[in-house]
Amino acid sequence: MSLSQPPPQPTDRTSSTDITPVFALKELVARLHRDQRKVQDLLSSLGFALRSFNNLNQFLDLIPMMATRVTDADGGALVLFKPNGHVKLEQVHWTDSQQEKQIRQALEAATNIFTNSLTTTQLISSTMAALDDQVSRHLGPDIHLFGTPILVRQIERGRLYVFSRDSEYTWTETRQKLIRFVADQTAVAVEHDELTVELRKKERLDRELEIGAEIQLQLLPRQCPTIPGISVAALCQPANRVGGDYYDFIPTNHNQGCSSSSDAGNRWGLVIGDVMGKGVPAGLIMTMTRGMLRGEVLNNHSPAQILQQLNRVMYADLENSHRFVTLFYSEYDPKTRILSYSNAAHNPPLLWQAQTLKVQRLDTLGVLIGLDAESQYEEAQVRLESGDTIIYYTDGFTDAANHSGDRFEEENLIRAFQWACERCQGPQAILEYLFAQVQEFIGSANSNGDDMTLVVLQVH
Repeated sequence: MSLSQPPPQPTDRTSSTDITPVFALKELVARLHRDQRKVQDLLSSLGFALRSFNNLNQFLDLIPMMATRVTDADGGALVLFKPNGHVKLEQVHWTDSQQEKQIRQALEAATNIFTNSLTTTQLISSTMAALDDQVSRHLGPDIHLFGTPILVRQIERGRLYVFSRDSEYTWTETRQKLIRFVADQTAVAVEHDELTVELRKKERLDRELEIGAEIQLQLLPRQCPTIPGISVAALCQPANRVGGDYYDFIPTNHNQGCSSSSDAGNRWGLVIGDVMGKGVPAGLIMTMTRGMLRGEVLNNHSPAQILQQLNRVMYADLENSHRFVTLFYSEYDPKTRILSYSNAAHNPPLLWQAQTLKVQRLDTLGVLIGLDAESQYEEAQVRLESGDTIIYYTDGFTDAANHSGDRFEEENLIRAFQWACERCQGPQAILEYLFAQVQEFIGSANSNGDDMTLVVLQVH
């Protein structure tokens, strides 16, 4: 009798065949999660470094290493373009420290050859393919290379390279995105550093302008002088911190200060001027004009002679500066109430006569200070009566423009001045009214593009 064979029993071979793909898939998912967490940690560290480092070079030292790690490559290099046209190898990272020196030498040779091949007419942004070719050629055929630009304000300022010697290594879309992200972070760091440098320069310039404005403010009269028979108000409103407008009250007696009381027989010089241009250069010329004019006044010459001599002295300094000065100089004699004056192409002051209720211009022939060394200047006089009012002003008033581009012009100033003389009490009220009229004309949201200076003189 033959023995029957027992039925085959199930073995683990079948279940193992079914379970292995599932296990492998789980391992793959777990590895991907680990890789993802590693990349996230690296990018998070890079972001922290970007926020924390105050030294750009310290941050740039990390870039090739970060780019290498997030892409599982063998090395990376950062190349930046300098303003002088040179290409500089900033940093190199290679996983094998023994080969890093060799890689660095190859990259330095590539960047040097590329820099020397550039001409003055070539743009770096148009020759990046040539740089990539040099880098690839010097690294050799066994190293796979990928490069991406460092873009700062849409201008290519460098290249970030990542390379691998693994023949099976591929530049997947994910890896390329990660490299570009690191490159973008690098661009942010470069731009931030440049903005910080610009900000520090601006802060230094602002401080210098503040000092210049303080000096100029000290040179302008701190207060209007007490002159027998008249009242005076004045205001200078510069467009910038340092302006080119100038006004002054000069006692012809040099033993007397500007703000002290005056004897009835002592004449006073009243002057207003405007240096062509604005800012620090105009302010420096204004300061020079003030000092020279005060020196000329002490010579006891007439207004025309004072302007003529001032022009001769300043001509040599202004000849090559392409800047000129308009100046109106007058002297008031409290004893006779006579105002003598001479004009060097400045806006003629306006005189409102209380008896006739009319406005006239005070003007004489004369060219700009600094235009011609041999210029001659005319002189005129007017006797002032009780209630007469004069305004000295710069072209910031008449050239003030509104949003439509229309200018305030002299006609509007004359009408506003006449209205103020008939209704305002005292020179200070007239001054404030005229400034308000100009500001209303240009609009409260706008600012005038030029310095504005106004001096108001009124006879008691």
